[in-house]
Amino acid sequence: MATDLALVTVLTQLLLDMVMSDNIDFYNLMPAVETTPYPESFKCFTCDQATDNYSCNRWAEDVWCPQNTQYCMTIHRFNHNGKTKSVTKRCAAHEECRLAGCRHHKNPHHLECVSCCEGMVCNVDLPTNHTNAVFAQRRTHSSAAPTFKTRDTVFLLITVLTGLFPL
Repeated sequence: MATDLALVTVLTQLLLDMVMSDNIDFYNLMPAVETTPYPESFKCFTCDQATDNYSCNRWAEDVWCPQNTQYCMTIHRFNHNGKTKSVTKRCAAHEECRLAGCRHHKNPHHLECVSCCEGMVCNVDLPTNHTNAVFAQRRTHSSAAPTFKTRDTVFLLITVLTGLFPL
């Protein structure tokens, strides 16, 4: 009886830890399978002036982006010490993404970095400098470009392993 109670207590605590966890992996989120409102529709993390990135991502509104948008935008405002002042994430049109980059915001001691990305909930991270405050568009694959297929990789791997371990 005591062992059953101990087991129930441990399992209950594990379940609570999973539900209440502050360590959510935002990189492996998959939106619920549902009917999309239009072809090639997508979702972005969305929040307006959240206190930090984690709060924004955790409580982001789960809505489909409007049809006139193609990208997910992140606006990160922070002070010269790197302390976040606000995080805004939303769906954006191509023209809005031309603002990508970093600049002073209101005074020389506050910075604003803006990034845009293309794809389902791609705006997980915060832009913090000129390296990651970019307008990242998917590249289209040219039919003339050489490709290295999975079967080529497997064939090469088998060839190398056969050479290392002769039968």
